[in-house]
Amino acid sequence: SLIVEAVSEGCDLGAVDLPEGLGEHIRFRAAALKAAEEHAAKLIPAVVRAPYFCAGCPHNTSTRVPEGSMAMAGIGCHLMAQWMDRRTDTFSQMGGEGVAWTSIARFTDEKHRFVNLGDGTYFHSGHLAIRQAVAAGANITYKILYNDAVAMTGGQAIDGILTPQQITHQMYQEGVGRIVLMSDRPDIYNKADLAPGTEIRHRDEIDAVMLELREVAGTTIIVFEQTCAAEKRRRRKRGKMEDPDLRLWINPAVCEGCGDCSEKSNCVVVEPEETEMGRKRRINQSMCNKDYSCLKGFCPSFVTVRGGQLAKREAIDGLDISKLPEPQVPLIEPVWNLSLAGVGGTGIMTIGAIIGMAAHIEGKMPMILDMAGLAQKGGAVLSHVRISHPERPFAAPRIAVGSADLLLGADSVVASSTDSIVLCNATRTNAVVNARITPVSDFVRMRDFDFHEASVEKLVEQNVRNRDHFHNFSDLATALTGAEIGANMMMLGYAWQKGLIPVGREAIEQAVVLNGVAVKANNAAFNWGRLLAHDAAAVLAAAGPTKATTRSETEMTTDEIIAHRAGNLQKYQNAKLANRYSDRLAALAPVLALNALRQAAISYERILAYKDEYEVARLYADPSFKKNLGSVCSGDFKVSFNLAPPMLAVKDANGQPKKREFGAWILPVFGMLARMKWLRGTWADPFGYSADRKLERNMIGIFEADLDLAAICSDNRKDPQIAELLALPQKIRGYGHVKEAAYEKHVKSRDDLRAKIILHKKSIV
Repeated sequence: SLIVEAVSEGCDLGAVDLPEGLGEHIRFRAAALKAAEEHAAKLIPAVVRAPYFCAGCPHNTSTRVPEGSMAMAGIGCHLMAQWMDRRTDTFSQMGGEGVAWTSIARFTDEKHRFVNLGDGTYFHSGHLAIRQAVAAGANITYKILYNDAVAMTGGQAIDGILTPQQITHQMYQEGVGRIVLMSDRPDIYNKADLAPGTEIRHRDEIDAVMLELREVAGTTIIVFEQTCAAEKRRRRKRGKMEDPDLRLWINPAVCEGCGDCSEKSNCVVVEPEETEMGRKRRINQSMCNKDYSCLKGFCPSFVTVRGGQLAKREAIDGLDISKLPEPQVPLIEPVWNLSLAGVGGTGIMTIGAIIGMAAHIEGKMPMILDMAGLAQKGGAVLSHVRISHPERPFAAPRIAVGSADLLLGADSVVASSTDSIVLCNATRTNAVVNARITPVSDFVRMRDFDFHEASVEKLVEQNVRNRDHFHNFSDLATALTGAEIGANMMMLGYAWQKGLIPVGREAIEQAVVLNGVAVKANNAAFNWGRLLAHDAAAVLAAAGPTKATTRSETEMTTDEIIAHRAGNLQKYQNAKLANRYSDRLAALAPVLALNALRQAAISYERILAYKDEYEVARLYADPSFKKNLGSVCSGDFKVSFNLAPPMLAVKDANGQPKKREFGAWILPVFGMLARMKWLRGTWADPFGYSADRKLERNMIGIFEADLDLAAICSDNRKDPQIAELLALPQKIRGYGHVKEAAYEKHVKSRDDLRAKIILHKKSIV
């Protein structure tokens, strides 16, 4: 058995004298392994969970580069900028950051490069790379992030003493040409403490500063001071750092889903929210580190909340497990293999540790292999847990291809990854999967990213025995235990009750006690999982509705969308506008393909109901605003609104319109303005003469011309180009200059599509 195990792990037996018949078994096993690997290689995951900067990470701002520039990476969290569309490439060993540019620059017309460098790396040897750049006379700007922690490997303190002031003095003595210290707290620095000539600027001016420094010959330095977001979170929890009583909330009714907040913040906790009016944005309040960069998005949907606390759902008491039967624990023959798949920071590795300890308590032999990588940055976590009997030990902790007995997929995206699927076998592997996709980092850069929920689950389903154990454990855990973090233990309880885990309940409970963290809550989650496995109906009834009562746009039929949008237009303006919408679509229904009609229904309402001052005011004056906010925040809190009225226009450091904060006193003004919507589009409309309103009124005529074209081409109903043309306005989202830029971007697409449709029509005629 040891030889077979060794072969399954890919070991080279060399000249081992094999017993009779074993060679044939080994060849059979090797062929099976090869076939499983080839099968897995053909499986392409629909979605990939890539690690990303933490919420509120200073790298979200510091690693940006202006248009026309490139950056180089080194050792540290900032190397992730390479897969974030931030025009960053290469990385080097510590102390070699940017050194390659001193040679490359001699053979290219590119005049300048930025180089990212962390304070831990700088202290270790990165300053030597800067010395080399100065000696070589390279045109280069080092952006030294002083985040007060060795963040990539867990937040340790730098092994020595280093301050931003010391960095400026050392760089000055090395002969650096120009030094700029940037901070979100520039007022705490005294110029007398800095090297001669050092400038102090606010971090919001980073774009302007980079444009200046890339024109300066020689080596220049930006010292970007902002504490690591993960460290802020840790220190706040431990009472070592002030936790601001200010949080941001996005009003989904006002949000356009344009993605400008994600563009400005690069933050993973600005997540999608699917509504009847399409995809909007929300802030994951439990993960937010209060960086507030998303507020820079040019959008009036951001509400500032001061005081109070997050509304929490209390755990449900009175869980009765006295009548739950004890399942039959599976046998270990000769080894039992568990594959764990999850997201870093969600406690998935703790589950492996608990199972391993439970096996140890029972005198069995556990072995655990955790593959975390950049897991603490929201990346994938994969754990191999193997249990055998001491008298029959196994060779290695890694599970062989196709040998998993159980897949615990705490995250369906990671469960569907090649590294996870390759371990599964459709005739052997049972799977307990959390059927809920946690947003992936691709959404930050692609506002309309398709999460492929069905495809992700289908890929897992096709490679395990069945999908009988796919449940939305996250929402159930939130409803039953008061926290989503309970989903992992709930999955463990579910799997155990189904007889899929070869250790006893008493040992698991003892392991939870030995773990010493949230023992009561973890035991409750474990038992809720057991009850779900035994009586799902009872658990679902106890949880109540775990999803919003309204359906998302993607779940609605075309007729439902038309009826819903007509009702919205009546609220927006009046019955006349609603009838204009309904009558136009009714005339198109007989001649348009269903998908084209659906796109027309969504786009036409968006074009007619543009969000001007009256509409934003109406949406804030609507009672649903306070109701929705109250579901997120509770207690004694105050709200304010972040707006950029045209008559009070102010520019920020980068020349863009700047929002201003208005207190709750403006709510009555919203109510008054909402009642004045009858002025919209008339000669007396004081807002109607702005460039924004003129563009929006012009877009109505443009789209109605596209509707006319679609009707004329009625004999070409199957042509997807018509649907694509009618869907274009859905890409023109946002407010002010954001919407204008989106419009300019898609003008050519419209012209090209119209030309193709007309040409196709002529060819048919």
